[in-house]
Amino acid sequence: MVDTASDLKPVARRERQRAAVTVSEQWLDGPLPALVSCRQPLLSLAEWLAANRATTDELVRSSGAVLFRGFAVPDAATFHEAIAAFSDEVLSYGERSSPRTEVIGGQVYTSTEHPAAESILPHNEQSYTLNWPMRISFFCDTPPTTGGRTPLVDSRKVLARLSRETVDRFAATGVRYTRNYVDGISLSWSEAFQTDDRRVVEEHCAREGITYEWTADGGLRTAQVRPAVHRHPITGESTWFNHAHFFNIFSMPSGVGQDLWDSLGEDGIPYHTSYGDGSPIDRSTLAELHEAYRAETRSFDWQTGDVLVVENMLTAHARDPFTGPRRILAAMSDSYRFVVGNA
Repeated sequence: MVDTASDLKPVARRERQRAAVTVSEQWLDGPLPALVSCRQPLLSLAEWLAANRATTDELVRSSGAVLFRGFAVPDAATFHEAIAAFSDEVLSYGERSSPRTEVIGGQVYTSTEHPAAESILPHNEQSYTLNWPMRISFFCDTPPTTGGRTPLVDSRKVLARLSRETVDRFAATGVRYTRNYVDGISLSWSEAFQTDDRRVVEEHCAREGITYEWTADGGLRTAQVRPAVHRHPITGESTWFNHAHFFNIFSMPSGVGQDLWDSLGEDGIPYHTSYGDGSPIDRSTLAELHEAYRAETRSFDWQTGDVLVVENMLTAHARDPFTGPRRILAAMSDSYRFVVGNA
């Protein structure tokens, strides 16, 4: 029973917060992403997420991603607090494939540091591994002057768009990822695996089902086969969860991939994909994949203080070219360990 003024304060506070926050699931001609907007600019996102975790969990999974806008998220530290309030585990970035800079304690990083003029294709974070984050979150510290959106793609809908022949072949063979870690061309193996000790790398490869070869020039070549289609462990939905098109050398801008192939050869290109049995993915299938992603892409313009939470197994993310000083930070959370045979 509430019978004192002090008892009433928390109740009144929760009511004010509830009135200040609205949820919109169809603001971009669909639910991706859902929008949670706040009209109380001093309201802490970490506090609100901690108090509304169960309903927000459900919203992220049903929509595929949620954009939080208008909350008090002034810097990287408060972004980190918000993700920690919403997730059981904020992760470090392992088995890396893209250049990033650490911002906070191995848990908050810059988003991928590719040149501003380049697009980054849609992908599900670390789908080439056996241990990926269930969520990846982004924070807009500085919006770009032009462009620089983070497009989102519903991976369930991508799967539904693909032909039965394409899905069946990938489901039967999986995706084979081949990588060459060579300084000056790609991430070095020491940066990718965050160690200078070859034994640590070898132990990781043995544990994760990765074949490896140390090359004469001091580099490393690896290969691993992973499923192309997965089932979300909580929702049970089937989803197109892989880097098949993203890491394929022929997905690069017109002519660039072929030039790399011609100059470096298959054993020298930084990364490439094939079917799990080693046979090449033909260009028509790559075109089909790209078209499926394109058809399901949704995007919005960043605003300072925005936080975007993406359900990684259900939604792919990308990046548009941009001008200006764009600074988007990222944090990965809620590790999931895939057991072979559970796709």
